Amino acid sequence: MTAASPQTQAGVAQLNALRDALTRTRASIATTVIGQETVVDLMLIALMAGGHVLLEGPPGVGKTLMVRSLAKAAGLSFSRVQFTPDLMPADITGASVLVPNAEGRTQLEFRKGPIFAQLLLADEINRATPRTQSALLEAMQEGTISAGGTTMDLPRPFFVLATQNPIEMEGTYTLPEAQIDRFLFRIDVPYPSEDVLTGILTATTGTEFGELTQAMTGEDIIALQGHVRSVPIATPMQQAIARFCLATQPKGDAADRDVARYIRFGVSPRGARSLVVAGKAHAFMAGRNHVSVADLRAVMLPVMRHRVQVNFEGRAANIEVDKLLLRLFDQTLDKL
Repeated sequence: MTAASPQTQAGVAQLNALRDALTRTRASIATTVIGQETVVDLMLIALMAGGHVLLEGPPGVGKTLMVRSLAKAAGLSFSRVQFTPDLMPADITGASVLVPNAEGRTQLEFRKGPIFAQLLLADEINRATPRTQSALLEAMQEGTISAGGTTMDLPRPFFVLATQNPIEMEGTYTLPEAQIDRFLFRIDVPYPSEDVLTGILTATTGTEFGELTQAMTGEDIIALQGHVRSVPIATPMQQAIARFCLATQPKGDAADRDVARYIRFGVSPRGARSLVVAGKAHAFMAGRNHVSVADLRAVMLPVMRHRVQVNFEGRAANIEVDKLLLRLFDQTLDKL
């Protein structure tokens, strides 16, 4: 048997160290976030896939706490913006202000806003007006900010984790399609079960609190992103993903009767790409060396549910997007 080269041994050692750091990060977050293991895992998958996350759920279920805990455990610089109807784009990106120089004269100087952090918590993003929501578009897509005629790079890695209250709640603004498509995941944060809620009460109303420690760094996350991209996926599986996405297009040849009748927008090419990358990240977290149908199924709904929009007739008929997506997924990928 041929001995492994030093380069190969170093690569294996680095991979094992990153897996260990990922495990310790999950354990660290669990010291402050009771339950919600699936939500936390999806957030970590998004970090490894290099994508942004939209967390949706009623107030008080721990959305903000989860994001804060993730930032600390992953060793990322953190900023929080509370979105309100009077929030302006410059409150997020920063603005040029007049400051005195050494000679006593004033000069324009750009003061960076809270977006210049590795992890930005956009809290209750749908309470801000569309003009302010759109200030995140360039940052989420390009990782840059343009202000005062200058384009500035944001820190790497850069993630936006936004929380959103259910849209039917008073005082909210629906996110535009162009922005919502830039989120890798939309994760529904469920209300805790009786056992989980009892654990929350025990952990948060006493005198002792769990201690959350840093287990990773930004450099670790960038390295993890590189390893995730190298996870192989079979060509027939990618072809099946393409068929699945085409089946969501209401005007496409592959659309069935329900899709053609009730769907307004289907999955974009960005959504198809997101499913592949998220499936690779899930396979990596599960310790598999290739993407399986089970990996795609585990991330399909968080990737797709916010990209498929029902029309007026679909809303009137109470069409459930999740059920429709699961049916199309089974028809196109379960045969592999």
